[in-house]
Amino acid sequence: MSSSHGKNTDPMPPGSPRSTGPERSGGRTLRGVGAAEFVETRATRSSVAVRFEHVTKTYRLYKNDRARLKAALLPGTPYAAINANNDLSFTIDRGQSVAFLGRNGAGKSTALKMITGVTAPTSGLIEVHGRVSALLDLTAGFDPQLTGRENLVLRSRLWGLTSEEITELLPGIIDFAEVGQYIDQPMRTYSAGMKARLGFSFASSLKPDILILDEVLAVGDRAFSNKSLTRMQEIIARDGITLLFVTHNLSSAAKFCTRALVIDHGTLQFDGGIDEGIAYYENSTN
Repeated sequence: MSSSHGKNTDPMPPGSPRSTGPERSGGRTLRGVGAAEFVETRATRSSVAVRFEHVTKTYRLYKNDRARLKAALLPGTPYAAINANNDLSFTIDRGQSVAFLGRNGAGKSTALKMITGVTAPTSGLIEVHGRVSALLDLTAGFDPQLTGRENLVLRSRLWGLTSEEITELLPGIIDFAEVGQYIDQPMRTYSAGMKARLGFSFASSLKPDILILDEVLAVGDRAFSNKSLTRMQEIIARDGITLLFVTHNLSSAAKFCTRALVIDHGTLQFDGGIDEGIAYYENSTN
């Protein structure tokens, strides 16, 4: 098994920029829970996109809500500890397309959430070099009371885009999403498929350095899924972005990715070529 490495930061809505400061070659280091560290840069000179070094994410499970509240007030309240990720180490170079494979609950999405800063590692070091755009959840970052258009403007502002850039981007995002007149309706009226289309259209239109997708292409009709897959091929070929792709669709993984990381019970079981990774995953699940 070959190895690689990763990151952690303040929570922001998926699809938001990881930093809004000026581009720089140095990193920012934040010390989190326990021995955790996070280094993040906006510079794209580094050959490394993401690095994880001995990253562990531990969740505390309490018996009920009452016990959880008690724990906030009284240290020492009993709990069960579970490692969603356990001593993960891997490095992803800039421009690589990597599939994260594993059963449900294996820890794939937790790793990606730490890369985006949605959650923090308990221990270890994560590095992220470049701008991240992530689509981890169909409804994440959307305000159901705002219209689709208003949500796009809000998310664009969070990305630090100017009014001119937003005006230029919006028509293409809306056209690709195929939500029609619903774009000016509150998003509480949207179906799951419509939210997925709008979210993917936004995330894939920003030309990020790192694009993270978590099973989102499995939602929606076949025509839009094919359209989204085509767009992914185009932006990978044209922009040379780094793609981190969580999927159970092995044919899609083979189509877009050249490398596979197989995770099981929070640990890295395989790191190598996509064909070998798929074969390893299929054998391990039989």
